[in-house]
Amino acid sequence: MEYDEFIWTIVPKNQIATDLLTDALGEVGFESFIDDETDTDTRQIIHAFIQRHLVDVTAIDQVVSDFLLPDTQLSYVRKQAEQKDWNEEWEKNFFTPLVIGNQCVVHSTFHKNVPASEHDIVINPQMAFGTGHHATTSMMLQHILELDLQGKQFIDMGCGTSILGILAMKCGAAHGVAIDIDTWCVDNSQENIALNEITDIDVKLGDASILCKESLVDLFMANINRNILVNDMAKFVQVIRPGGHLLMSGFYEEDQKIIQDEANRLGFRLESKKVQDNWCALHFILA
Repeated sequence: MEYDEFIWTIVPKNQIATDLLTDALGEVGFESFIDDETDTDTRQIIHAFIQRHLVDVTAIDQVVSDFLLPDTQLSYVRKQAEQKDWNEEWEKNFFTPLVIGNQCVVHSTFHKNVPASEHDIVINPQMAFGTGHHATTSMMLQHILELDLQGKQFIDMGCGTSILGILAMKCGAAHGVAIDIDTWCVDNSQENIALNEITDIDVKLGDASILCKESLVDLFMANINRNILVNDMAKFVQVIRPGGHLLMSGFYEEDQKIIQDEANRLGFRLESKKVQDNWCALHFILA
């Protein structure tokens, strides 16, 4: 699958502007964002990635013209996303396996001297995203470790590499469904599931519209972005058993109220919250 990279410059540097931009870009098809290390005190640079066939230049330019902060200047440069060996990049940038709470270790096949852990997860990412090192993924993994999943059913919406579903299975879940809109994610999920010798996760291509075909589950996980979570939460609730768990991340702490208000409206109550680097992960229970 071919991706385009849009390199955005935000002047002046402003976290609110960054949040508004990434939310708006998520609405027009962008999937992932990486902060640039060359940021200065006066400007911020964001690398945004989108599947090439989804690029709508008119919609992207509309994001700029409709931007809510009039004193903020936005500009972008578009280029073809570099084709890399992301396993090599991961090895270069993350020298040690990811260890979570002394209960879980996430590593790739190239890692040596992997520390022993109750739950050992092997992930070989085929792109830049989904290794588990991002704060949102790490917090979702922590939430999973706190649940009793023995014999439970789950859905992982926007599964990426299926790292969340793999951990859920290792924590005793009986069966899971992993869903993503990206064919790369479906293929890579199937590879990672096989690497971990797991057989009871069904990987499907699609968005929240296919949830109507799924059976009720005990756990629903979604690490996506704020707008998609708010828009699709009503579909999530339709497949969660009463008393079931909803784990969500992919948004900033200041967005918690928006997420929580919609969850409360649908009958969820907040059970717990995690914050890391201003990213937030919430655990709800369906009344």
